[in-house]
Amino acid sequence: MAYKIGIVGLGVMGANLALNMERNGFPVAGYDLDPAKTRAFVEASGKGKNVVGVESPAALMQCLDRPRRILIMVPAGAAVDSALAHLKPHLERGDILMDGGNSFFLDTERRSKALEAEGFNFVGTGVSGGEEGALWGPAIMPGGQREAWEAVAPILRAIAARAEDGEPCVEYIGPRGAGHYVKMVHNGIEYGDMQLIAECYDLMHRGLGIPAAELHAIFSDWNQRELKSYLIEITSNIFSKIDDTTGRPIVDVILDEAQQKGTGKWASQNALDIGGPIPTINAAVESRILSALKPERVRASKVLHGPTPAYRGDRDKLIHAIEQALYASKITSYAQGLALMRIASAEYKYELRPGDIAKIWRAGCIIRATLLGEIMAAYDRDPGLVNLLLDSSFRDAVESRQAEWRLVVRTAVGMGIPVLAIGSSLAYFDAYRSERLPANLTQAQRDYFGAHTYRRVDREGVFHTEWSRQETGTRA
Repeated sequence: MAYKIGIVGLGVMGANLALNMERNGFPVAGYDLDPAKTRAFVEASGKGKNVVGVESPAALMQCLDRPRRILIMVPAGAAVDSALAHLKPHLERGDILMDGGNSFFLDTERRSKALEAEGFNFVGTGVSGGEEGALWGPAIMPGGQREAWEAVAPILRAIAARAEDGEPCVEYIGPRGAGHYVKMVHNGIEYGDMQLIAECYDLMHRGLGIPAAELHAIFSDWNQRELKSYLIEITSNIFSKIDDTTGRPIVDVILDEAQQKGTGKWASQNALDIGGPIPTINAAVESRILSALKPERVRASKVLHGPTPAYRGDRDKLIHAIEQALYASKITSYAQGLALMRIASAEYKYELRPGDIAKIWRAGCIIRATLLGEIMAAYDRDPGLVNLLLDSSFRDAVESRQAEWRLVVRTAVGMGIPVLAIGSSLAYFDAYRSERLPANLTQAQRDYFGAHTYRRVDREGVFHTEWSRQETGTRA
């Protein structure tokens, strides 16, 4: 029989996506460089199902419908290029290759252009939802040739997560690397969300002395209101898990060293390249880097002293304020990510549609949240919305929480508890709403030491001042 799609790379993600496709009526041919993985897939999870394992690219091509649709599920980077080189000699013009890994969008740009020149179609496909999402329904962000999208759309729509209104969480994003760009920003927002939640935990656990069992109840309560989301839900669950060995909450025995795969860092780097301010996401990336300095932090804790994290005010008032600050910060983080995509859309000619992207993220993905429905509504009201904070609903939501937001930042600073992400979110809000910032002094300094010129507020043109040369030291 002819199989509808081939999957190259039968690790957990590849195998789960294959099972998802088969369950939804699309027979799958699987191939892995490791024959043991192919056999394990067919004989274990794929046993009795409409799947087949093959031992070579040539055999894979022979059993697929034309044009051949092939999803590559291998680690990002050199492994993707190696897989493409491995497959290309066996392809025909018009065949469709999809990269479902967390590839850097500029790598996808390069591959898309090279493959298209050779007559092949390439779809850089962002997939979010982890192992469970791959099996039962992820959020999918495909970018590439529109005709290639149309050829794979029935499969991707069938396997995608479904939002509450029944809509599949997949849509064509744009040309070339657009899908992987949006997945990169998704992961940046995910980094921001996770760090904001971690800082709230730190304030309550270290600052208020709240144990894990009570934190479980607090986060469960938060998950019933505006903060309802996958990350708040799993955070609540984490606090209820007890370590079998020590009898302590398992969160208390996990080393405070957060790792990263690089997608958040890519978002920060690209934002600097194209001039998109995303301080909340940057703070989250920096916080993970700081966490990795565990031995240094242990030494520093013995010689660098600050206030004792102890709160003597109204405990319940602060917990309420933390909830409000988290929601305001979360809105600000999404505003930054969506604004970055607007800048990137113009820079790379992607024609991204923020409302459609929010629609995709409503289910299946890690950042799924009730908030995304409100974001969709904001872009329905104004498809050209420049920044989420300028929507009347989100403006009101943030402004009404300002007092609590500022209380949380002041309290954290007073207790010596770092809130890089919450503080950066508030600073972004204050900077964005400021008609005048102190950049005039910065530009004066640049003109002083480098004759970089400046513009004036009172007339058009470019100006330079012959500044006094009475300063001390060497002029750079």
